[in-house]
Amino acid sequence: MDSVRVAVRVRAFNQTEKDAGCVCIISLALNRITIWDPRNRRNTKTFTFDLAYWSHSGFVRNEEGILIPDGPTSKYADQRKVFNDLGQELLSNAWQGYNTTLLAYGQTGSGKSYSMIGYGPDKGIIPLTCDELFKTIKQNQEADKQFQIYFSMLEIYNEKVIDLLSKHPGGLRVRENSQRGFYVEDVKLVPCENYNQIEQLMEEGTRKRTIASTNINVTSSRSHMIITVQFKQVFLKDHLTKQSNINLVDLAGSERQKTSGSEGDRLREGTAINLSLTTLGNVISALAEIAMGKRMLHVPYRNSTLTKLLQPALGGNSKTLMIATVSPADICYEETLSTLRYTERTKNIQNKAVINENATERLVQELKAENAKLQLKITKIRNSGKRVEEETAELRRLLAGNELLLVEIQTSWEQRLEKAQKEWKHQFVNLMQERFMIQMFPYLSNVNVDPQLTAFVRHFIQDGESVVGQSGNFPQAIIIRGLGYVETETNFFKKYRGVVGMPSGSFSKNIAEKHATITNQNSKVSLEPHGQARVILNGVLIHTKVKLAHLDRLILGSNSTYLYVGYPSERNNEDLSKYDYDFFQSELAKVEGFDREALGHMGRNNRSVDPSVLAVLYDYIRVKPMVVEANQISGDLHKDFSFDLEVKNLALTDSRGSDLTKEVMVKVTNKVTDQIWVWSKAKFVNRKFIMEDVYQRFVDGQNISEDRENDPFWDPIEAVHLGSAYVWLQSLSYCIVLEEHVEFRNSQGKEEAILQMNLVPCNPSGQPLGEKEILIDPTELVGHRLDFQVQITRCLGIKWLKENIKRGIQISYRVLNHPYLFHSEPVWNTVNAKVDHTMQFAVKCVSQELLNYLQNHALVLDLWGLQEGCEEMVFPGNFEVTDKGSIIIDYVGSQLLSNKDEDKGDEQFSELYIKLSKLEQETDLLRNINRTLRNDNVMLQTAINKMSDGRE
Repeated sequence: MDSVRVAVRVRAFNQTEKDAGCVCIISLALNRITIWDPRNRRNTKTFTFDLAYWSHSGFVRNEEGILIPDGPTSKYADQRKVFNDLGQELLSNAWQGYNTTLLAYGQTGSGKSYSMIGYGPDKGIIPLTCDELFKTIKQNQEADKQFQIYFSMLEIYNEKVIDLLSKHPGGLRVRENSQRGFYVEDVKLVPCENYNQIEQLMEEGTRKRTIASTNINVTSSRSHMIITVQFKQVFLKDHLTKQSNINLVDLAGSERQKTSGSEGDRLREGTAINLSLTTLGNVISALAEIAMGKRMLHVPYRNSTLTKLLQPALGGNSKTLMIATVSPADICYEETLSTLRYTERTKNIQNKAVINENATERLVQELKAENAKLQLKITKIRNSGKRVEEETAELRRLLAGNELLLVEIQTSWEQRLEKAQKEWKHQFVNLMQERFMIQMFPYLSNVNVDPQLTAFVRHFIQDGESVVGQSGNFPQAIIIRGLGYVETETNFFKKYRGVVGMPSGSFSKNIAEKHATITNQNSKVSLEPHGQARVILNGVLIHTKVKLAHLDRLILGSNSTYLYVGYPSERNNEDLSKYDYDFFQSELAKVEGFDREALGHMGRNNRSVDPSVLAVLYDYIRVKPMVVEANQISGDLHKDFSFDLEVKNLALTDSRGSDLTKEVMVKVTNKVTDQIWVWSKAKFVNRKFIMEDVYQRFVDGQNISEDRENDPFWDPIEAVHLGSAYVWLQSLSYCIVLEEHVEFRNSQGKEEAILQMNLVPCNPSGQPLGEKEILIDPTELVGHRLDFQVQITRCLGIKWLKENIKRGIQISYRVLNHPYLFHSEPVWNTVNAKVDHTMQFAVKCVSQELLNYLQNHALVLDLWGLQEGCEEMVFPGNFEVTDKGSIIIDYVGSQLLSNKDEDKGDEQFSELYIKLSKLEQETDLLRNINRTLRNDNVMLQTAINKMSDGRE
């Protein structure tokens, strides 16, 4: 039994993390990785793996452009170091005849593809392994031994297997038989005799992956890629073959789903990408339990296409390695911790690998015998006169599969190689033509969210006018196929005319048939949008003709992103890698007023930007294009929903006046009914994936369920948080009536309404205290009872009602640390609402802790917008009350402190509070001494007065 060997690699900060001023929260010593919580550095977790690589710091770029350690003492692990450990182990296993697998796992953007494929001259494990394999073969040539290498490249997206080397569209079937287990039917295995051919095939597969991602609007981070190098050692004298399948798997990016409402969402696991990663986690957990000696009745391999194909690698006939990549940035803490935990379970899995030595002649005889049995079964069914259509069809499929396998085995290596070489010659001609065009003309180069898919599509701008759009019916057409592309649009409309929800106008507003015109005249290039087509240049929406400059950034439609590369004379060997997807989106966000500099003025008191706001900026630039696409899908399907990206709590604070945690939210509006929902980022991302699946099925002509429970646009109607107001409680400690006019402000700091309310100290019967009861020294309250009323009288100028008078509002608040929220009665259909809410509270014994709380905290009131169909807030009841009906909130000591310390786990704040408490105790002692001295002073003054009177 062989345990799965696990390696973890810590990558360097990306540009966004650098700009955000992120802090490294990971340390590495030998194979032990320690991660600490950025909110509490004492909260650490340590994990031990078979291998661990520090690729975060201590590197320089050499003359060839390769990252290497910056000195002999540097612990930086470069690409060659990772290959020497993992790649060489793969090759060693392959030469012995074992199946071997390398899995790359990690969150989106953590560096999986960089480790596996590489970038530019920094080649990753896959190209280095293939290159080294051919070098070793060249050194071990023997007369009676033949080496055969076959290459395949598959992608799994939405539970479909796509052959990236095949010219035929559509997915491939996954089959199973007793000899081979699960396998992909009709996968193209290309024979290769040198590394250059594999490099060319990888480029071809990546190009097809890029084009496919553009057409169906997905990124490679949402799909799995499986590269298989089938390595055969043929011993000619013995008629034996020793075969190894080297599987190199780049898994889709894992995204931690925040516990912000999406955890229980009915559609959360509706996306195939989530399903496959979840199933993989379940398989790993089950196999880890088995390795620990627990009895498991079922390992759920069959629950997803990915786990079917990975069955040999996990608990089967394979020597398996896993490399997990993580970001060390504080804003990625939860995702990194999740990856480390996931990976730690994997190292417990045990496989049983065997050397694959097959006698070719014996295998042929076994296949022929199985074919004879299948043919006999078909004959018996026919002779019996039974019409068993499904069984007969399945038998014929099995028979056809075996026949193909026989043909594959009996087809000579030379014949396959000759066929492949013809295809390479054609590809070579195309490649040379593209290189020639690069040296002659300016062009548009694609930019993808995944760097591995960037710069694989080039649209050359030749002399004259070129029409950019979905249609190729122009003399010089630059075909951009973004969201909503339909191959035969006219036939599509004929077929589905009259279908409920079918768009009546042009199908896609994203990329029009004629979207823009690019003119190349006298070596000067200009671009002009057509009609209302959406064209963004360097972050700015344009409507008129503009001249293009070298390295201009273009966004066409919702998210077709391109870098304009000018004539060769304009190029200066610039590093184009800086113009990545995040650069485009950051530029767009900056034009919209949401960038790092602007954020410094949006926080409270114009303080410097805190890490939580910077994390939101990172989320904002990633989610923004998804929101644009969601609006596009909604428009094309005539769903009448609009999506707007907002930042929750950017301008709001807690009861101490401290900034609340920031997060990206998506506001969803039904444009017909004016109903509004607010979705968390996690919920929106999941719904967006499902919207795309529904949209693609619709484009493919499949029936779409009208059941609203399965509609990603639909959600139960609920109240919407409009804003918060803050009324400081200090007046209660002096027993002074507070009459306030305060503003409800939304998360952007804009006024939503004006609140009129009072805080009224009173006696147990509810009578307001008079001027005589006002306290000069608040400490006199300690040990006594405090009664007060919260009176909310009016809410004026409510914008929520100005937008739609049919709506309503409620106001909620929490008093001290009482477990229940209190709220006013709902008020409907009026912009200036008369609320008339009064609630009386009683503290039976005021403690020093409570007095401190009143001095430094506010009563936070939240304004909620009601809409037709949503449930109003109701009292839970069962309050503890006095005999006069006052609600008791008599919490003291640590109970109250739990409300004060709202940032749980913040030990630094706790230490400061302990010091503050000691100082307050010392102050109390000094007050008592001062009070005694004043009394003594009064007595002495009285005695002196009496003595003076006697003398007189």
